[in-house]
Amino acid sequence: MKNTRFDKSKLPSRHVTEGPARAAHRSYLYAMGITEEEIHQPLVGVATCWNEAAPCNIALNRQAQSAKMGVKKAGGTPREFTTITVTDGIAMGHEGMRSSLASRDAIADTVELTMRGHCYDALVGLAGCDKSLPGMMMAMVRLNVPSVFVYGGSILPGKYKGRDIVVQDMFEAAGQHAAGLISDAELAIMERLACPSAGACGGQYTANTMACVSEAIGLALLNSSGAPAPYESRDAFCDASGVAVMHLLERNIRARDIVTRKSLENAARVVACTGGSTNAGLHLPAIAHEAGIDFDLFDVCDIFHDTPYFVNLRPGGDYVAKDLFEAGGIPVVMKELAREGLLHLDCMTASGRTLGEELETITGEPDGKVIHPIATPITRTGGVVGLRGNLAPDGAIVKVAGMSEADQVFTGPALVFECEEDAFEAVQARNYEEGCVFVIRNEGPAGGPGMREMLATTAALSGQGMGKKVALITDGRFSGATRGFCVGHVGPETAHGGPIALLRNGDMITINAITGEISVALDDAELASRKAAWTGARKTDYASGALWKYAQLVGGARHGAVTHPGAKVETHVYMDQ
Repeated sequence: MKNTRFDKSKLPSRHVTEGPARAAHRSYLYAMGITEEEIHQPLVGVATCWNEAAPCNIALNRQAQSAKMGVKKAGGTPREFTTITVTDGIAMGHEGMRSSLASRDAIADTVELTMRGHCYDALVGLAGCDKSLPGMMMAMVRLNVPSVFVYGGSILPGKYKGRDIVVQDMFEAAGQHAAGLISDAELAIMERLACPSAGACGGQYTANTMACVSEAIGLALLNSSGAPAPYESRDAFCDASGVAVMHLLERNIRARDIVTRKSLENAARVVACTGGSTNAGLHLPAIAHEAGIDFDLFDVCDIFHDTPYFVNLRPGGDYVAKDLFEAGGIPVVMKELAREGLLHLDCMTASGRTLGEELETITGEPDGKVIHPIATPITRTGGVVGLRGNLAPDGAIVKVAGMSEADQVFTGPALVFECEEDAFEAVQARNYEEGCVFVIRNEGPAGGPGMREMLATTAALSGQGMGKKVALITDGRFSGATRGFCVGHVGPETAHGGPIALLRNGDMITINAITGEISVALDDAELASRKAAWTGARKTDYASGALWKYAQLVGGARHGAVTHPGAKVETHVYMDQ
């Protein structure tokens, strides 16, 4: 029986399935057991980032089967495909981290190419690890097809000596071990206990931050990001997401109907109030770019500045994603934001209803432990702060969740390193003084290449008990698990001749997260003199291949480190081909 709910003459899949000229194409579909009825239904891409690299992604192929069932139930024909993932926890602290941010754009590119090449009409995208979440959302917005995002879920916390431990504790334990504070045997026990299940890192690191963003921005069903990966209840959310994408297709509600300036502002609010990862300051502008919306680091940080921080999550706080889910999840958090008029409630969501309509169904209230009432927040301003000054004309970003105001101002002499490895070696050998400002440069998107995260170095400092006694700035990034006074995304980056390229040991640097300042005590004449003497960007060993290509294309962190001109210059929209 022919499905009459959808007009195939207006869908991309007509180029593959309709008319005598497509007999050869249909023969391929019959070869895979697809029925005649299914051939003439909408074809829905079900994309996952499944791989065996890490627990973040290992459950995604199982969850994809549930999403496919939902698509079938609602009259669509699901076609599953996979894309890459680079998992930061594995890539951290070595050359592999150069591949991390580049993988975000490769994910968006490969999902786009698969959808275009096979003329799929809608997309359900499942992702589990840091860069795969924004990469999948970028593809949805770039293609502008009806889309629903599904997070694979967080890992359960481990238990050690009666307390929860997570992978962040392991990075810090490595620093404690190097300082002689814990033994080989204790380290070996901890590493066997820290990660007891499938799922992405459990604190409010980049994966969970962007999972929260997926709900707040409207691309994911409300509360779908909360349940940990091992929970069977995730299957119901996946099934519902498959059904939802067919309803969106029926109503022609597309990704850019959902991702708007207002929904981006909602997403930034949720990052701020949960003390989320600084990487959101990179990914939100990149998603905006795919929609042709001007929304850069400063726009994100303006929202961070006047959003209360009231969700008590690691690394700045005490709890993990499982605890947030049990306390009511992001819907309760957004309900609190709405109480203070800090959300745009007229934004469309993946359910086909507005955010305001969705929140009317939420009865949960703050528990006072994980989610505090917004009227009595942990701090009055957001957990992430934007900085600007003569050291970072294009801005920088710092996570201050869990830090006292006294710890949010730091002045000290620069200790300059040309790469992360040199800085990590100095930390391991204790070749630094209390009160200094580590400067790690040549780690930007182009100059790295790849804008590596510095978790190994910052965790080692925390493990040595120096997290509050030194500061660190870089044109690279920080993991969502980083804590301490660590400033990332300093722009322009070293490779582009930014002021960070001109610093010398001993230059006095001031970081003030309360006023939003990052400056070096050098006048304009001295900076100009040093710029004239600068010999140019450091050469790297990446003279060919994917990272060379990425370095040639990538723009500055302020605008999301994007690699193509974006929706503003589009001359056609895929969905209307």
